[in-house]
Amino acid sequence: MSPARSLQTAPPMSKAPSTPAATTSATPSAPVESRAKPSGCSNFKLRQLMRRVSQHYDTQLAKTGLKTTQYSLLSHVARLGPIRPSELAQAMTIDASTLTRNLKPLAAAGWVTVTAGSDARCHTVAITPVGRDKRQEAQRYWKAAQTSLNDVLGVDTVIALHALIDRSLERFSALDSAASGG
Repeated sequence: MSPARSLQTAPPMSKAPSTPAATTSATPSAPVESRAKPSGCSNFKLRQLMRRVSQHYDTQLAKTGLKTTQYSLLSHVARLGPIRPSELAQAMTIDASTLTRNLKPLAAAGWVTVTAGSDARCHTVAITPVGRDKRQEAQRYWKAAQTSLNDVLGVDTVIALHALIDRSLERFSALDSAASGG
């Protein structure tokens, strides 16, 4: 079955149980969600889909000389900046070293600036006018990629995929909060 087909027929994710008792039926060892079991490795399947989606967007954005990751970073800096790198990394859900590595080519191209703040430990990332122009140029190609993805997968599937991703990220966030005692 194709990824698009399996996404269209996937049942909606149910709400996370709030108590241990809510996860069991009359038999304590039988989870409510045990009707069906996933087949294969979820990480592998997600990576397969992500590679295909990234290739899809990269094909369009390559016409501007940007990679999808660079466009995303420029977009976040444009929307949130000027911003401290730690706040940007948190907003993008990436680690600080990845952000630093990804900012270097953008700064070298003159699309962003990374300037020292009030002390040596504090920096600020901002988009430059040339960076805004590059992002605007790339946005047309991003929109073409998005429209094409909607056509390939179907708008309803993309909407369902977004909802599934959002709910999944919320669950991971709740798990992280619980683990950190927050």
